[in-house]
Amino acid sequence: MVTDWTPDSWRDFEARQLPIYPDNDKLDKALDQLSSYPPLILGSEARLLKEKLADVAKGKAFVVQGGDCAESFRDFSAESVRATLSALLWMDAVVSYASGKPVVRIGRIAGQFAKPRSSNMEEKDGVSLPSYRGDNVNDISFTEEARLPDPDRLLAGHAQSAITLNLIRAYTQAGDDKWEYAFNGLHDFVNSRSWADDSWRGLVAEMGDAFRFAQSCGGFGNGYAAPCFTSHEALHLPYEEAMVRSDCDYGLDYATSGHFLWIGDRTRFEGSAHVEFLRGIDNPIGLKCGPNLEADELLRLLDVLDPSREAGRITLITRYGADKIEKHLPTLVRAVKAEGRPVAWICDPMHGNGTTTSEGQKTRPFERILDEVKGFFAVHQAEGTYAGGIHLEMTGLDVTECIGGSAGLSEEDLKRRYMTHCDPRLSRDQALEMAFQVADLF
Repeated sequence: MVTDWTPDSWRDFEARQLPIYPDNDKLDKALDQLSSYPPLILGSEARLLKEKLADVAKGKAFVVQGGDCAESFRDFSAESVRATLSALLWMDAVVSYASGKPVVRIGRIAGQFAKPRSSNMEEKDGVSLPSYRGDNVNDISFTEEARLPDPDRLLAGHAQSAITLNLIRAYTQAGDDKWEYAFNGLHDFVNSRSWADDSWRGLVAEMGDAFRFAQSCGGFGNGYAAPCFTSHEALHLPYEEAMVRSDCDYGLDYATSGHFLWIGDRTRFEGSAHVEFLRGIDNPIGLKCGPNLEADELLRLLDVLDPSREAGRITLITRYGADKIEKHLPTLVRAVKAEGRPVAWICDPMHGNGTTTSEGQKTRPFERILDEVKGFFAVHQAEGTYAGGIHLEMTGLDVTECIGGSAGLSEEDLKRRYMTHCDPRLSRDQALEMAFQVADLF
C-alpha cells in the first residue's frame, strides 16, 4: 500500500495542462456528483490487466493499443465504437498468430477526451481564444462561448464513457469478440483490396486453416478472444480524483475512470502533480518517453511510481520519431535493463512523425510511422530486450487523415474524409496494414 498519499495530494504539486474554469462552484458541484457515481471499471479488472502486462514485461505477450487521438461527443455512435473494436480484434488475430503470443488489447477509448496543448491560446484571423482541450473541457468551435471550460462537459464525458463501456461488453456478449468473426473479417479484407500484399493473403489462409483445425480438436474454448481493456491519458486531475474508489478487500485505491492510465510527455517531470496522483493508484500505468527524457530522470520517476518493482505496474511508451528512435531509445533501454526494472516497452510511432501539407493540413506519413516501429524492434533486438507492443492513434472507420500506405493515400485524398478532432489517425485499412507489417517483425 502506498503511504503519504491521498486522492487529492496531487494538489500540493506542480500541475500543468489543467483548464481554468470561470465558475469554481459549478466545477465543485460536478466533481461532487462524479464522486457519488459507481465506478466505471472494477479493481479486479485492473488487476487482471496488470497480470497480462506482467506477461508482456516477461516477453510472453504483446500489446496492441489503439483508438482515437481524442474522443468526441459529435462523432460518438455505436457504429464507431464497434468499428474500432473490430479493427483491434483483427489486429490482435494477425499479431497473435504471427508472434505465437497472446495479445493484450487496449483501446484508447471510453475516456480519452482531455488533451494537452502546446499553447493556452489559439489564434485565427487575428482573433485569440483559449485552446481546445478536449470535449470534456470545451468545444472545438472557434467562438468565445464554445471555448470556455464547462464543468457539465465532465459529466457528459463520464456518461459517454459509461455508454461506451456498456457497448464494449454488449458486443463481446453478442459474439463480436469471437475469433471466427475476426478471421472472416480478415479474409474479406485481404481479398477485397487490390493493393493487399500476397503475403497477407497467405497468412490469413494459414490462420483460417489453423482455426478450423483447432475447432475440430475442440480448441479455442468458447471461441472468444481475451477482453478489450480501456485506457486514456490521466490529464484532467480533478476528474481523475473524483473517480478514485477504494477496494476494501485489498485495501488499495483505483482510478476507476479506465483500466490503464498514462502520464503524457508534457506532464512527465519530477515534482509533477500527475506523477503524484498516479503513484497512489494501483492500476497499471504508462509513462510516455520522448527525446527530452534522460535515463537518470526516468529511473528516479520509476522509483516514485514503482518502488516495489512490480511486474505489470509500469509500461514505458516511447515516442521519438522515425529519425530519432535509434539515437535516443538505446540509452533508456540499457539503463532500465541494468537496474533490473520489470517494465513493458511499447512504441507510440504517431506523435513524433507529424508533418504539415503545403495547404497547412496536419498529417502523418504511414511510411515514417512504420519506420519508427521497425526502429523500435531493431533497438530491442540489439539490446537483448523485448519489444512489447504498439500504441496507435487510429480508428475503425474509413478516414483519410494519414498519407501513404499500400493504398497510396495522397495529400489530395485528405480532403475526402478528414474527420479527427485533434491529430490525424490511421484508418481501419492502414491500422490493419500496420498489423501485417508488425507480424513480419517476429
